[in-house]
Amino acid sequence: MNYLQTLDYLFSKLPLFSRVGPAAYKKDLTNTLLLCEVLGNPQDSLRTVHVAGTNGKGSVSHMLAAIFQLAGYKTGLYTSPHLYDFRERIKINGEMIGEQQVVDFTKNILPTIEKIEPSFFELTVAMALDHFKKENVDIAIIETGLGGRLDSTNIITPDLSVITNIDWDHMQLLGDSLEKIAFEKAGIIKAGIPVVIGESSSTTLPVFQQKAQAENTSLTIASQERTIKQYEWKDDYLWVTVAQQKDSILSLKLDLPGIYQTKNVLTVLAAIDQLQKKGWRLHQDHIAKGLSSTRLLTGLHGRWQKIASSPTVIIDVAHNEAGIGQLINQLQQTPYDHLHIVLGVVKDKSITPMLSLLPKEATYYFTKASLPRALPETELRSLGEQAGCVGEAFAHVNQALTKARSAAGKHDLIVVCGSIFLAAEVNLHEGNVPLD
Repeated sequence: MNYLQTLDYLFSKLPLFSRVGPAAYKKDLTNTLLLCEVLGNPQDSLRTVHVAGTNGKGSVSHMLAAIFQLAGYKTGLYTSPHLYDFRERIKINGEMIGEQQVVDFTKNILPTIEKIEPSFFELTVAMALDHFKKENVDIAIIETGLGGRLDSTNIITPDLSVITNIDWDHMQLLGDSLEKIAFEKAGIIKAGIPVVIGESSSTTLPVFQQKAQAENTSLTIASQERTIKQYEWKDDYLWVTVAQQKDSILSLKLDLPGIYQTKNVLTVLAAIDQLQKKGWRLHQDHIAKGLSSTRLLTGLHGRWQKIASSPTVIIDVAHNEAGIGQLINQLQQTPYDHLHIVLGVVKDKSITPMLSLLPKEATYYFTKASLPRALPETELRSLGEQAGCVGEAFAHVNQALTKARSAAGKHDLIVVCGSIFLAAEVNLHEGNVPLD
């Protein structure tokens, strides 16, 4: 098989969560362990950082990878899902895994695939670990896919575990309470391995404390270590002033400009503290330069990403109630004449709570991503109307975006949101949606 044939095989043969939802979720680590055993257990020879959480885990993973890379370390990065290219999931120093490497890996592991029938995610985790071992990376930043305890990535023993936050998402798989969701995320906490918690609440903190105590390890709450003194969004950057212990002040410039990154940067800084104690040489200039060039170095897309001007077009992968809440905070601090929202969601999300948060004065363009999990645009329009969000329905996101751009004034704001997979289908390079 060539590369395209290999991808077609992987996408068609293996259950893919982004397409079929919970049916693709394997509730144990057996297949991942079997795959890695065939590969010589690459996870056992890698130094890693493990990142979980409801929101923010992708941004935190990319920020950490950028900092390590600028510190001179050969840095692996595993994240999911991808937006434009499958190989985005597996990178070393910002470079995607090669097409031939994907082909060779699949060919090598094919008998095991046919025998145990792993999920798509289980296979890509094994592919990433194998690639990082073969390329002899110094460190690999590993983002969980879903949950933590039973997530395929949870076969690693990291230098540090990070849990960004806990909120409502994937309740049908992780549990119907924040305590149950926190329990699943806390499953990445391991014996003697320090853990950093980005945000916690009176509901979730006891879960983390009990797990850390049971594993005899230290627990750091990032929001208790530092606070955001002030921030400003200008020139497509987020300028942040951080108040640290002993009354010191840290000024940072982030090229991930979403205001919600103020929370993520505190998590990153707390993680760096713990990693420095492990002997990693991560200095202040590495941190500052890494945070100011995360998107450039790692290729992260879809986090309050501006893709066009006059009118301004923003893509954001907010796709659950907490993410939409953060998006609303950003909108409240963004100047514009009129707001246009291109919205598409997947069926297994809590859609009504998201719609209830969205501004009713905006003009809506309801659409869907091209996958079976996507809620049909006409159904979304009906739900939107019930919530007071009025607009038209479009079969494809680029049709919706073209209509929004034709209707918008040059000082209006257009936001595409609701699904990672919707953001991935925005045409960045052709037609009416050029990159600035």
